[in-house]
Amino acid sequence: MTTAREADPLVIRRLEFLGGQASVTGWKPASELPEIAFSGRSNVGKSSLLNKLVRRKALARVSATPGKTREINFFRVNDAFHLVDLPGYGYARVSKTAREAWRPLIEGYLQTSEQLRGVVQLIDARHAPSDDDLRMMDFLAAVGVPTIVVATKVDKLSKAERSQTLAALAARLGIEDEQLIPFSARTGEGRDELAQAVVALLAQPSWRDE
Repeated sequence: MTTAREADPLVIRRLEFLGGQASVTGWKPASELPEIAFSGRSNVGKSSLLNKLVRRKALARVSATPGKTREINFFRVNDAFHLVDLPGYGYARVSKTAREAWRPLIEGYLQTSEQLRGVVQLIDARHAPSDDDLRMMDFLAAVGVPTIVVATKVDKLSKAERSQTLAALAARLGIEDEQLIPFSARTGEGRDELAQAVVALLAQPSWRDE
């Protein structure tokens, strides 16, 4: 008989925080392990999503202060791949100077990491994509990196508005409805679908070799 644990597409057996990259030319893990990066606005619920994905309570600290993470944080998962937590973007209360400093850090990593296999881009399901969200989607498309798009906080949508809202979000992002993964850190909806998508990306050869 197959248990729920065995059916989990991403069973976390070992998880280790490796450190943070603070500048374009700063430290990053010297490793050949593939990397999956997670990107989104500062208040999109990225920390909660990461905690739910790896079934931990405190992999990524859920902060009451959006925009607090200022480094690219690397975690080694099962000695098989790196989970990469990019700084949240677009938080208005962070100084313009700080926001401008993070942009080359994020874009530099996405453009140059030889181990990057794909990006999980988070969008808040409750709101239309921000200008920063759309710029990030355009940037990912220009770089050519495989991208999984996740609509967070879907538990905040009523049943009546959910279908139409998600369809409108997909249309605004220029993707098909089925390319959008609805996700709720509170209920766990979408966790296994996201895990399956991450595992599938890791199984692919590097897109940079194409």
